[in-house]
Amino acid sequence: MFFTLSKVLWFVADPGNLLLTALVVGVALLATRWRRGGQRLLAVVALAAVFVAVVPAGSWLIGILEDRFPAIDEPPAHVDGVVVLGGVVEPALSAARGRAAVGGAVERLFAMAALSKRYPQAKLIFSGGSGSLIHQDKKEARLIAPLLSELGVDPARVILEDASRNTAENAELSRRLAQPKGGETWLLVTSAFHMPRAVGCFRRAGWNVVPYPVDHLTAGESAPPIQFDFGSGLNALRAAVHEYLGLFFYWLDGKTDALFPAPD
Repeated sequence: MFFTLSKVLWFVADPGNLLLTALVVGVALLATRWRRGGQRLLAVVALAAVFVAVVPAGSWLIGILEDRFPAIDEPPAHVDGVVVLGGVVEPALSAARGRAAVGGAVERLFAMAALSKRYPQAKLIFSGGSGSLIHQDKKEARLIAPLLSELGVDPARVILEDASRNTAENAELSRRLAQPKGGETWLLVTSAFHMPRAVGCFRRAGWNVVPYPVDHLTAGESAPPIQFDFGSGLNALRAAVHEYLGLFFYWLDGKTDALFPAPD
């Protein structure tokens, strides 16, 4: 129920969908007796579009998420295992094209390859099922083996978890496969902006992992105060809103241990 509801809620709350809906409603009102209301709504849409294009609000919000768990300059001397979260491959597109279609989070795989060489005795888990409502038969983990081979990682060494549909299930199902023992050190690899929610889910699942954030999207303090790029601004805002809503509703449903998880 939570999985389906989250997808429906995001369709409604997506900033791009909200702007498009307001635009269509505003144009439709122009042909009715509420023409003045339509004009006002279109003016609001125009102002919102300018704001998104000029003010990098999405990047600022993502930066807050990314700075929550700083990047690790020097990994631990000993690591028992590494868990890499999915989000790298588009399963439906891969099935249509007959080969793995890689998205922007491919740095997660680069990190897995580097860590597998640094810790040759460590267990490796890749956790990625399908986050789609209509393509549950297309699992990301089943498509990852060729990419691992290209990066020099023996696919036979990697435990594949392909049943998870969201971050909470990533944590629960990966823990069942790993069976971590007390005192073991496990690294959690995912995108930096996604790390707070991921850590919260793993802690709620009873697994205190070491965050290993990758795939940063913002430049931190060097980010420009203004921009003029509607496409980039909207994409950043969508990613930020999606993640903050995820943090809130995961916490509300008891899937994370805190509203905004922080380092120990």
